[in-house]
Amino acid sequence: MVNQMNARSLLSLFTFFPKSFGLALLIWAATMMPVRAQKSVELRVAIEKDVPQVNVGSSVNAQVLDGAQRVVGEIQGMNGFAAQVKNGGVALDRWQSGALWIVPKDKNGVVWIGNRWYRGRVYLVPTGKGLTAVNYVDLEQYLFSVLGAEMNGNWPQEALKAQAVAARSYALHERQNARNGIFDLGDTQGWQVYNGLQSESTGTQQAVLATTGQVLTHNNRVINAVFHSSAGGCTENVEDVWVQALPYLRTVRNNFDQGSPVNEWSKTFTTAEIGTRFGVGNLQRMEPVKTTPVCGRVQSMRIVGDRGSKVVDGDAVRSALGLRSTLFTVAPQFQPVASKGGQKQAVAGFLINGRGFGHGLGMSQWGAYNMARQNYNYQQILQQYYLNTALAQIQVQ
Repeated sequence: MVNQMNARSLLSLFTFFPKSFGLALLIWAATMMPVRAQKSVELRVAIEKDVPQVNVGSSVNAQVLDGAQRVVGEIQGMNGFAAQVKNGGVALDRWQSGALWIVPKDKNGVVWIGNRWYRGRVYLVPTGKGLTAVNYVDLEQYLFSVLGAEMNGNWPQEALKAQAVAARSYALHERQNARNGIFDLGDTQGWQVYNGLQSESTGTQQAVLATTGQVLTHNNRVINAVFHSSAGGCTENVEDVWVQALPYLRTVRNNFDQGSPVNEWSKTFTTAEIGTRFGVGNLQRMEPVKTTPVCGRVQSMRIVGDRGSKVVDGDAVRSALGLRSTLFTVAPQFQPVASKGGQKQAVAGFLINGRGFGHGLGMSQWGAYNMARQNYNYQQILQQYYLNTALAQIQVQ
């Protein structure tokens, strides 16, 4: 298993010098377990975007290439530098070019970008607001990390295999529809989480290698295989959450999320807490204006306070209140208040009861976990959540 020290611990081992940083104490990276995967496509993953500078290095001796991929120098293993934008190009120690590459000379070498180790190589390019560092990485090796970041390497193998196929399909769909010439996708939750070596494990590697090259297709095209933590018992038709209707992201009702830690949840707020966040004073009531027709996720909600009212988008409500999903209901909480006529009930706060975690489209990861625990295989899990699809093998040129 790859050593999984966290990024903060790794950073504490750096010794910084003018224009360079030492990696000499990070011996574990040089002795990590090599993993062989079938040759596949290469992904371009943006690790740092539009930053003033980024720390880069290699666990082994690495070539420094200019933008035309001509060798201009070499850096020693376990050593690295702070790259930055200079004169419209990239400066790295004594080298400067319109763009630079760092390419390990050993196939088992890994690169340092920002605050983590990654497989593959690094491309550094100036962008509109600073410097962007892109990890060029083999698709299958990229998935070693994604599975551990998006699921859990200790989960049942059939759930991890389903996640591998879904994540591979999503990545290739994004690659085919990349909207810029620099990278295919990012490394955050807005895409799918990619943390480099630190989220790899034996379990994630096994699941990826067992499904190497497998993707989900509809009409012979790789699908946008989105996924989320928990459906709360009901996945949505995609057009009810986003815009475009797709034949494979359709609503599915099931009980496979039951028992998961995020299947049901609740949060309480005072009238002032909610009212202040939406600028309406003390909250008087919250009422859904529009919900999805099948599952009942909140698409918009009217928020009424003693200083005004407004209609707010469901995702904005979720974000402002820190909710796990838009699949929720709101109930006022009352307390007795003395009055001239005796006692009356006044609204003291609001209880929000919800289900699930995430947007509710495609595969529920906790649903996949529970299906695997019930001896469903990964093909059955995928069929449960991605309708009208076929499992196919990508062809590598």
